[in-house]
Amino acid sequence: MNVHGVNDVRQTEIHTEEPLAPELSNFEFGMAIVKLIRHKTQGTIQIPAKLIKEAGRTIRSEILKCINSIWKKEELPGEWKESLISPIY
Repeated sequence: MNVHGVNDVRQTEIHTEEPLAPELSNFEFGMAIVKLIRHKTQGTIQIPAKLIKEAGRTIRSEILKCINSIWKKEELPGEWKESLISPIY
């Protein structure tokens, strides 16, 4: 029971903050791709940097949509939270 004598109090979630940064632009995404090291793989899904660098406009656009979607939702896919450690002898 609250101060008003009501048992059923419903909370409403209100988002008032603005995002810390805007979505990633095509230009910023392109600059990040340029900086990729050519023979490295990215993450647990093992996507070679060469594949990302040489991908066409459509694939780059879809990757950018995915990144911006994650940015808006503020939640990473579960697979992105995993990592592989390979011993180097």
